[in-house]
Amino acid sequence: MFDIDFSKIALIGAVALIVIGPEKLPRVARTVGTLLGKAQRYVNDVKAEVNRSMDLDELRKMKETVEGAARDVENSIHSTTSDIERDLNQAAGLSGDSYAALESPPSFPEYKHPRKNWRIKQGATPNWYKARNGVRTQALSGAARVARYRPKKFN
Repeated sequence: MFDIDFSKIALIGAVALIVIGPEKLPRVARTVGTLLGKAQRYVNDVKAEVNRSMDLDELRKMKETVEGAARDVENSIHSTTSDIERDLNQAAGLSGDSYAALESPPSFPEYKHPRKNWRIKQGATPNWYKARNGVRTQALSGAARVARYRPKKFN
């Protein structure tokens, strides 16, 4: 910033010592230091603000270009779909863009319930293996479980 040598700083210090005096020189030096620090922070803040505004302008320009490209893509898709629709209408013998000439809407197969019995589930383990290893294949109610596993009374 400034071209100041050590000799110039020493000369300024000697003049300040003579003019201000040795008692007030430390207080004046602290005050000058704080003022220079505040000035540097202010300059740095201004630089940062300018950089942010420049970045913001660049982002706005980029946003406008992306929006323009998106509009172009949207317009091309709409034009392509309208061309395809017009070609299909011409191939089907329809006039213009009306669908009134269609005799019936497209039919879909009627819903058929799968008729699965949820009580009988087919698992990956075969029933013969479950029977051999004592795996329970049917659920028991609470009363049936008590009756089955109740200890027998000896008379």
